Amino acid sequence: MTKNQKAIYIIEELEKLYPETPVPLDHTSPYTLLIAVLLSAQCTDKRVNLITPTLFKLADNPFDMVKLSVDEIREIIRPCGLSPRKSQAIFTLSEMMIDKYNGEVPQSFELLEEFPGVGHKTASVVMAQAFGVPAFPVDTHIHRLLTRWGITTGKNVEQTESDAKRLFPELLWNKLHLQIIFYGREYSPSRSPKADLDFITLKIGTSKAIKELK
Repeated sequence: MTKNQKAIYIIEELEKLYPETPVPLDHTSPYTLLIAVLLSAQCTDKRVNLITPTLFKLADNPFDMVKLSVDEIREIIRPCGLSPRKSQAIFTLSEMMIDKYNGEVPQSFELLEEFPGVGHKTASVVMAQAFGVPAFPVDTHIHRLLTRWGITTGKNVEQTESDAKRLFPELLWNKLHLQIIFYGREYSPSRSPKADLDFITLKIGTSKAIKELK
């Protein structure tokens, strides 16, 4: 099966499974989405969604966020892990947003990536899900699955993103990256993958990936 044939199969099967793709991180604005994605680094979306209601009740915009101290933010987000670094990043980016953009989240990959704690993947999620700009954020689930499926050699996330963008139609990027994440969580978990569930890998996966399932 060629990569193009694999891409068509992936698109068709994931659309059957996940015709609707709600954003896994609870948010009410581009700002709250940005903060939630930042918090999700090395933390599950489920845990982030348990923490953010408390934080956003106090501060769901940068103007209120800077009224909190870094220590106050850190105490709230502690269960998400990496709280010293994340709390400082949240406070500093909120200050920057007020000073440079009147408290608005900039609609630019480059400008978002200037914020502390915001890498290309985080910026891509915000651009895709908050502003509808075509992007293909690559997290560990997507990187792992596209490698297993032979879509990319998986040497690094940058290459995985480039390969995915080249192979999949741009119109589908924003939805497809979520569909792949959903599939990974439900059918192909990184720990204890099961052959009777992971039907896409069995159909189009690399020989190594198929062997790992059996």
